[in-house]
Amino acid sequence: MIQFDYANLLADLVGAEHGVSRAEIDQNRAAAARAVESFRKKSESGRYGFPHLPFQEKVIDEVRKFAAACKGRFDSICLVGIGGSALGAWALDCALRGPHPVQKEFGRMNPRLVILDNVDPAFLGAALDSMNPKRTLALAITKSGSTAESISTYLVVRAWLHKAVGAKNIARHVAMVTEPESPEGKVSDLLAMARRESCPAFYLPVNVGGRFSVLSPVGLLPAALAGIDIRKLCAGARDMTHLCWKTELDANPALLPALLHWLLLERRSKPIQVAFSYSNLLWGVAFWFRQLWAESLGKNGRGQTPVAALGVTDQHSQVQLYLDGPNDKVFTFWTAGGARAMKIPRAFSDLASAGYLGGQAMGALFDAERRATAAALAQKQRPNCTFTLPRVDAYHVGAFLQLMEFEVAFMGELMGIDAFDQPGVELGKRLTYALMGRKGFDEYQRQFDDYEKLRRRALG
Repeated sequence: MIQFDYANLLADLVGAEHGVSRAEIDQNRAAAARAVESFRKKSESGRYGFPHLPFQEKVIDEVRKFAAACKGRFDSICLVGIGGSALGAWALDCALRGPHPVQKEFGRMNPRLVILDNVDPAFLGAALDSMNPKRTLALAITKSGSTAESISTYLVVRAWLHKAVGAKNIARHVAMVTEPESPEGKVSDLLAMARRESCPAFYLPVNVGGRFSVLSPVGLLPAALAGIDIRKLCAGARDMTHLCWKTELDANPALLPALLHWLLLERRSKPIQVAFSYSNLLWGVAFWFRQLWAESLGKNGRGQTPVAALGVTDQHSQVQLYLDGPNDKVFTFWTAGGARAMKIPRAFSDLASAGYLGGQAMGALFDAERRATAAALAQKQRPNCTFTLPRVDAYHVGAFLQLMEFEVAFMGELMGIDAFDQPGVELGKRLTYALMGRKGFDEYQRQFDDYEKLRRRALG
């Protein structure tokens, strides 16, 4: 299973001022166990649902059947979503079909995943121009069913499809994912659109937030349509879930990382975490993780800012700051085995820069770069740790995503915050609704007007 090396987080390696002592770990074992027990109680009460997603066999089978029925019909899967409705799908696609833009040739048996996660007109126009609407399946995904960015983009995509295939065929080119109808009969706007045009709809459980939804139809549907084995994905997540319910610190793959990152945040003033992916395949996961960590743990003036870095690329763009800048960061390396074997050719052996490399494995150089960076950081008293996946396949990616979600949940418990809400996001949404004239948001229009008055006054 996935390995976690935390030696470089310890005071023995990076000093007492910046590292965690073994005594501190032992002193907080009971607090870590209580974090598991508290979160499990909330999960089993139905308050939080992500731990249960990989066990929902009926949903997994429904997604697989739909994907099988679509096989060979489309050469583009156009995902309309933003944030948690898009980042998980992108992470899975990059990890399991290859990083963009170096995936193998696209076609009806290997459709391209195009993710429309921004309302920049230049981006949307270029994306539509790159696809053939007659061979495109649009996936509209929004938990609330009313997100302004997703609804507006879907309306653009729908009009584009309508022009090419006609009103009668829209349902053959659209599928949707949103919350189900409430017990009181309330239906989201996206679900209402699906019903009016008889488009297939899949559901995200009400107790699963968008950033925790990658193993629901939000992530599973685009993954299955792209040919990813979602059964293996969920099998890895199921096995990880069983481990993450253990209360013993050394037996729970998510609990020790959570405890250590909490101690480094709260007691060593490390308010920044760098997710340093030494795998291009996991680069998409770094952006998914960035939202998960930031939106879950940035509450009440506290939190740890996540930064995505790619090894070895960012050794040449960021590591100068990391080694010689402020010592306010903790670094988490991600690496994986099972990479393609590739030898460095023997050529120009009389030249110093080439001679020692010839005949060696490219993977050995890649791993040496990571280990050297970790060592350099440790020597500079910069705490760092490493997660290692045996290989980047559906099983281990599913396990890793579930591990990350559990780590965030346990961090929330240790910090004493709700890791599953996002009050800071809501204000910006409501101000946007007001500016775009949505009914019922007059108070937010007044707030924005007051803000504009202050701006003008400040500028004289």
